[in-house]
Amino acid sequence: MDTLNAYRDIIERVLENYTKLPYAQGDLQCEAIFDRQRDRYALMTVGWDKHKRVHHPLIHIDIVSGKVWIQADNTDRAVATELVEAGIPKSDIVLAFRSPAVRKYTEYAVA
Repeated sequence: MDTLNAYRDIIERVLENYTKLPYAQGDLQCEAIFDRQRDRYALMTVGWDKHKRVHHPLIHIDIVSGKVWIQADNTDRAVATELVEAGIPKSDIVLAFRSPAVRKYTEYAVA
């Protein structure tokens, strides 16, 4: 299998695990949104918490020029670590939610 398809499979597998985790409060669920054609992957928390509507991006990942760009990670689990453990090297992961000036001090790719 080529690298791009391997990365797609890993991202989908890691994100799919989040959809199985129950929420402690509210009538909430985690929805996976996968677009392999455009290499965009997202998780959304949707539902109701008491009388408040919840529609919140949990994770957003794009694959750009062969690298995995984590656009948002609103979890307490660090999705980048999970992607590395699943087989994507740190050199192919960009923490896009960090400014370019800060990225050079991380163990991950700058761009």
